[in-house]
Amino acid sequence: MLGPFDYVLVLLGLLTEAYVVVRLCLAENFLRYFSLNIYMLGVVGVTIGQDFVLLKFGVSSPLYAYVYYYTDALLTISLFFVIMSFYHQVFRQMSVGKYVRWASVLLLSGTALLSYLIVRRMPNHHLTSRFVVEMSQNLYFVGVVLTYLLWGAVVKLRETRTRLIQLVLALGIFFSADAAGYALRNLFPALEPSFLKWVPPMAGLFLPLAWAYTFTKISEDARLETARVALPRMAAHQHS
Repeated sequence: MLGPFDYVLVLLGLLTEAYVVVRLCLAENFLRYFSLNIYMLGVVGVTIGQDFVLLKFGVSSPLYAYVYYYTDALLTISLFFVIMSFYHQVFRQMSVGKYVRWASVLLLSGTALLSYLIVRRMPNHHLTSRFVVEMSQNLYFVGVVLTYLLWGAVVKLRETRTRLIQLVLALGIFFSADAAGYALRNLFPALEPSFLKWVPPMAGLFLPLAWAYTFTKISEDARLETARVALPRMAAHQHS
């Protein structure tokens, strides 16, 4: 049974997701964040659909579980392409966009194949449903790795675009929280009814909130003043 806090999370998440979509649709650089906007549109639709099934059939119904895991897998795949769009922006000056697209397709296909090979060995008659769950979990862990690799590239290439850095950082926190939730759920199933059940909704709320803040408060032209930060550190090392 849903409590007041559940309804607050759902409503706040839906309003924030819709705000990000409207904000991006009205932006001049809409195409730059096209993948992100498609993902947020999908999140809004999935949130409405999941909440409708949840209120009508209950959280313990097989239909809600079916809808939740299938739509979560679709959103995870969509978010995977958001990461690839960030890679494209970071490496844009190096003209490697074609290689990023091919790498994303190969990585997604490899994750799906690995998930299928894992599931087919399990004594489970519901192969399709189990495959969806397994692939969604694997994509979360792949997302963690890709996001941290992207963050390493941002640091290595001395990326100064504040908005892009904020978007990548928020995505890294989101993926890390969800991947940690999946791992703890598998290791400690007893924690699921109490603590771990709040990880997905809280992480799902954090991401649109962080992105809403980024698109509202940080302009596209904003840059980090890395040179001013680096010079005092270099001077301090020289005096020491």
